[in-house]
Amino acid sequence: MSPVRHAYVHVPFCPTICPFCDFHVLERRGGVVADYLRGLDRDAAETVERLGLPADGLETIYLGGGTPSHLRDAELGRLVEIIRRRLGWAGSEATIEVHPSTVSRSRVQLWAELGFTRVSVGLQSTDDEVLRFLGRPHDAATGLAALDLVLEAGLFEVSADLITAVPRQDVEADLRAVAGRGVDHLSAYTLTIEPGTPFARDGVEVDAEMERLALRLAGEVGTEFGLARYEVSNHARPGAESDHNLGYWRNRWYLGLGPSAAAYEPAGRDQDDGSVRGWRRTQPVLAKWLVGEPAERLAVTGRDVVAEGMLVGLRLAEGVDVAGLSAQAGLDAWQVVGDEVDGLVARGWLERNGSVVRVTEEGFPFLDQVAERFV
Repeated sequence: MSPVRHAYVHVPFCPTICPFCDFHVLERRGGVVADYLRGLDRDAAETVERLGLPADGLETIYLGGGTPSHLRDAELGRLVEIIRRRLGWAGSEATIEVHPSTVSRSRVQLWAELGFTRVSVGLQSTDDEVLRFLGRPHDAATGLAALDLVLEAGLFEVSADLITAVPRQDVEADLRAVAGRGVDHLSAYTLTIEPGTPFARDGVEVDAEMERLALRLAGEVGTEFGLARYEVSNHARPGAESDHNLGYWRNRWYLGLGPSAAAYEPAGRDQDDGSVRGWRRTQPVLAKWLVGEPAERLAVTGRDVVAEGMLVGLRLAEGVDVAGLSAQAGLDAWQVVGDEVDGLVARGWLERNGSVVRVTEEGFPFLDQVAERFV
């Protein structure tokens, strides 16, 4: 069985560029989408050859961006055909991120016919003032109507994305407006001011107290509507957790296809010596990716695997299985993290049950500080 069970596909096209976004996104023009699809076919073929992947080995496929639903029907069909032919599709959890302005009954039906099993609707807020501040081109009514259309179809597990801790936002009202509609999954990410974005240049700041309040409210409101927090910012009905994102947080290997996509791959045929467990690969931006410029590559050692496993795994309610991490890293992870774990257990921020380590309720507000101890 292939050690790589997850694939992320980056679709860089967006109807608008939001001032908080630092992803590689651009507006579509000319024949650039056709060029992108040809490049994706090449990228997928090269990835299969490099790693020796089977044609049916994936458990999850995730189309992110950008705005994947900004692709026209035939373009999206072509993308699915490429991934299906190169990597397989049947039986996989397949997610598409959608912008509210791209949702219609016919498009919802198309997504199901193409084989998508999850739809993630990027609402960000249900308040018009907040949406304007975030640079979103849709209003609250359009966003909620789009969410309702996807829910009413009954064809997918439906997730909604919110951004919290936005200045002048009524976080609880946003959470209730979305969770109360019956979504299967809710992602509530705190606004992050990334360097180089318009928000950073304008000096926008996130209030730390509002951030803590938003975190608490997301847990409380989610629980009220049957959505359990399984990761710091993600809440789901039992069985509706995102298997793709769990792959990231459980430190599994994953492919990254498309311009600027990041991959976390096993060493495979690229292995230099026993110290290299895998590679982090970052694809170039669209113009360079289209002409075949190779991805940047950084070796991942066993100690890197342990550090990353603790960093991402402590975000999960289930915590980190350090024994499993040892097997993936090819070394005794306890020798790397044991002293830090013991110190944080004594402080009351971590708890240990056998080989599993998780953050306590007391440590939860300090999660970033806890995780940084293992980097």
